[in-house]
Amino acid sequence: MSGLNVLVVGASIAGPTTAYWLAKAGAKVTVIERFQSLRTGGQAVDIRTSGVSVMRKMPGMEAQVRAKSAQEEGVSFVREDGRPYGTIRATGNPDQQSLISEYEIYRGDLAKVLFDLTATNDNIKYIFGEQVSSLQQSETDNGPITVEFANGTAPSKYDLVIACDGATSRTRAMGLGCGVRDYIFPTTLWAAFFSIKQDLLQGSRIGQGYSAVGGRSISIGTDPAGFSRIMLMSTHPSDKSNTTPPFRQASSQGDDALKRYIAQHYQGMGWKTPVAMQEMMDSEDFYSSEIVQVKIPSLYKGRFVLVGDAGYAAGPTGGGTSLALTGAYILAGEIGKHTGDLATGLQSYEQKMQPMIKEMQKIPPLILSILAPQTAWGIWLRNHIFAFIAWTGLLEFVQRHLGAAAFGSTEKFPLPEYEWAD
Repeated sequence: MSGLNVLVVGASIAGPTTAYWLAKAGAKVTVIERFQSLRTGGQAVDIRTSGVSVMRKMPGMEAQVRAKSAQEEGVSFVREDGRPYGTIRATGNPDQQSLISEYEIYRGDLAKVLFDLTATNDNIKYIFGEQVSSLQQSETDNGPITVEFANGTAPSKYDLVIACDGATSRTRAMGLGCGVRDYIFPTTLWAAFFSIKQDLLQGSRIGQGYSAVGGRSISIGTDPAGFSRIMLMSTHPSDKSNTTPPFRQASSQGDDALKRYIAQHYQGMGWKTPVAMQEMMDSEDFYSSEIVQVKIPSLYKGRFVLVGDAGYAAGPTGGGTSLALTGAYILAGEIGKHTGDLATGLQSYEQKMQPMIKEMQKIPPLILSILAPQTAWGIWLRNHIFAFIAWTGLLEFVQRHLGAAAFGSTEKFPLPEYEWAD
């Protein structure tokens, strides 16, 4: 792969990881990001299964992830007066994790860890505040891709262009010649994330969640810096109604309109929700999106390829981060393994990733009812099942028979071994 000139679009998790492994294989990599700097907001993400294996192959990454850990001591669902139904805690075994990940870190912190691991590499260059305006592949798909940029970077030719810019990837639309929402499968769930200055849990490291009728849930965790992190999760009507969900309508009008919609949607909900809604209106790190899956017939077209959420967003399974880390590793490894035959390398990348994608995208039974119950009966049932599991310690049994593949062991998805240029 020595001398291969590669463009990576997106500087969140998949982008820097892809750049890291491509550089190890001898490629010259340019990473562009449409935002002016790394995005520091977002939810806590988990590194699990094969993602842990990839992390351990990147010197210094595991230590940095642990240093920035957002891991909670446990999670509980609570009544309106704050009394918990029970608490589920971490296993203490990073190779066989529970609902509580041994490697939980905020998305922005993980992006910073990966950026720091790659920013000083002579074979990797970052350009912020830039995005692709057009892609032009050769008619035979054997020649380089001509890329034009929107914000001043000179047009250039690349041997390979990799989209790592999220589930609603604009680059995917250009590279595959499709619409931005093509291949996106809604789950009817949406989520919002923001921090507030108050410590609503008064120093407790047990994350708490509360649900109300209408598919509305709020979770609160305490940041090590002494403030609270809020996650809201709710449902919207299925797209089968042929109407645009209210959440998506509000989202298209910007963050202020979306905050107003969410505040109205959560009006009348008890526990600590009123304080969170008030703080949300002035939040500077507010982020919200639909929870979707991306399912594409092929992960590449010619010399254009997809990694991470742009190609295989996992939805509410907990496997998205691990898929992104694994995809970056396998893509670079297969291209390096088939030096001089890029088409075969890309084909092999897809063949190795598709079984894992299929497993990681399996949504566990009743997961939507668990995350955001619609009725008072559904909330009561979920909370008391949770209490029974917490009391009996049957979590491992439940995960094994009803859980997502993302909660398996690191041995479930063994990584191929590759020889790297350095």
